[in-house]
Amino acid sequence: MNDVIRLPAATSTGRIGIVHLGLGAFHRAHQAVYLERYRQRSGDGAWGVSSANLRGGVALVDALRDADYHYHVAEYADRDHVTLREIGVIEETLFSGRDAGGQWGRDLDALLARLVSRETRLVTLTVTEKGYFLSPAEGSLLRDDPLIAHDIEHPQAPRTALGILVEALARRREAGLPPFTVLSCDNMPDNGKRTRTAVVELAACGNTELAAWIEREVAFPCSMVDRIVPAMTAADFARLTELGIDDPNAVVGEAFSQWVVEDDFPLGRPAWEDEGVEMVADVAPFETMKLRMLNGSHSLLAYLGALDDIETVFDAVSRDDLMALLHRYMLREAAPTLAMPAGTDLEGYAEQLLYRFANDSLRHRLHQIAMDGSQKLPQRWLHGALARLEAGGDVPCIALGLAAWIRYTAGSDLHGNAHAVDDPMAGTFALLHEAHGEDHENLVLAFLELDAVVPPALAEHSGFAAEVVSAYRCLTTLGLDAALARLDTPT
Repeated sequence: MNDVIRLPAATSTGRIGIVHLGLGAFHRAHQAVYLERYRQRSGDGAWGVSSANLRGGVALVDALRDADYHYHVAEYADRDHVTLREIGVIEETLFSGRDAGGQWGRDLDALLARLVSRETRLVTLTVTEKGYFLSPAEGSLLRDDPLIAHDIEHPQAPRTALGILVEALARRREAGLPPFTVLSCDNMPDNGKRTRTAVVELAACGNTELAAWIEREVAFPCSMVDRIVPAMTAADFARLTELGIDDPNAVVGEAFSQWVVEDDFPLGRPAWEDEGVEMVADVAPFETMKLRMLNGSHSLLAYLGALDDIETVFDAVSRDDLMALLHRYMLREAAPTLAMPAGTDLEGYAEQLLYRFANDSLRHRLHQIAMDGSQKLPQRWLHGALARLEAGGDVPCIALGLAAWIRYTAGSDLHGNAHAVDDPMAGTFALLHEAHGEDHENLVLAFLELDAVVPPALAEHSGFAAEVVSAYRCLTTLGLDAALARLDTPT
């Protein structure tokens, strides 16, 4: 490294105004960084964070507690230029998930007490798409999910983020306290509106008056978040050790960061705009642009690359044919479906994304991006594909991507290497592959009939179905090179 900037944390105040649900790497490298920068600049200590882990193990919660809630974020512009930030804005970590012994909610009482505190004015979430328990295609609450069913039956001992929010809001209402604002920071279109839907529908299962109060009184602003934060690897920790950082809780990410937030905070908020957060009246165009162009491109690389035993985003975009695929997809299939404010340069945005993907300091594994495809693909590809087809366009890149996703869910790549299929619908996928085997056409059609994933109008589009079947056959029988070459061959 020849250019290293080191930034220490601001002095802790012990004051907590924000509760965050989902103590993962993205939260620690994105929202917490903005708050740390805000505290550094303003000296305003009212917005410390209590971060709760709802899934995964308790180890991170306790490790951060042992480190006095301090950790490091390494922001790489490239391999030779890094900013090392010490983050101290997290003032408390809690665990309300299931531990190794099968017990739930170790710190649930403390979490609910924190949420009901008068000082708590904002709750933020990074629980991934599946953490909202909404049907990807229809957007309604999955009431039959075992965790949601539990929270309906036992509302005072919730196990989901939704159940925790409903119970905390119920207690605030009973105590005569104004409701906190709920800010989703997950990659979903209309994430604030979808969070409202999920919370209100869950509340209505037990108390329609509470549901009406939440619908009327609680603010659920939308937001768009953007920063590439790969899962940590041994190589990442080794590089940090070379820089003198011995921190098991550290995270790495790219230097680029963006946050666009709908400005609707009845109980106040940090002056984020002073740290580069874009506070706007309508987030939707930015959300859709990012989901279809950045996240959609990532998913293309994830499924096509992983099938050819390519490990990372950087490795994938080092191939000219995959780089050309992304360029074509973004400008010819995704961009035409977007309604952006005047002056938005979508070609420039696409070029910026390709530059970011080629950051050689990040080891963003394709299998990490490939997780939970059933939850991600409707907003990343499928709704845009339907809009493009209805406008008279074509979507060969999306058809190939969907074919690759279907093949990926078989649990092995094109060379016979097995991989895990980490998806809430993995069991359903396995049954479809077992039932249809090498019958490519009926296998693809069976996947297209999964209306929890594929919008029915898209599945019923005969031209699209035929395109996916053809792409699947080519990809499966001839391989990735032939499938990519086929995009420029008339059919």
